[in-house]
Amino acid sequence: MNSAELRALSILLREAWKRPKYRAIMIAVALVAILAAVGTGVAVAHAAGTSAASATDQTPYTMSVLGKSIGAGLAVGLAGIGGGYAVGVAGAAAVSAITEKREVFGTAFLFVVLGEGIAIYGLLVAIIVALVLPTT
Repeated sequence: MNSAELRALSILLREAWKRPKYRAIMIAVALVAILAAVGTGVAVAHAAGTSAASATDQTPYTMSVLGKSIGAGLAVGLAGIGGGYAVGVAGAAAVSAITEKREVFGTAFLFVVLGEGIAIYGLLVAIIVALVLPTT
């Protein structure tokens, strides 16, 4: 990300944080994503032949499996949340635009579909993290 994108993201987060409803939603989404990622990591580490209790003994294999699993869970979870939010906002705007002017259906549909791409990218990143990255 370049500095302009980071500045825009910073402004967006600051403006969203000023509104109590959005602040509560942002905190809840972050907590759910973190809990889901940790739960996924513990489940995959357990399925890989280790237990959740032994995940604290810090053997390299256990910690790498746990880290990869948490990363994959975060990628899917956060991308899914972002994609859902994007589709919700774009879909509401698209319905409003189509109601006023029927000819903009194709353009509106395109913007709604682009929001779904975010979730697909998150799934691809999770697959790469889980299957391609080496485990020590």
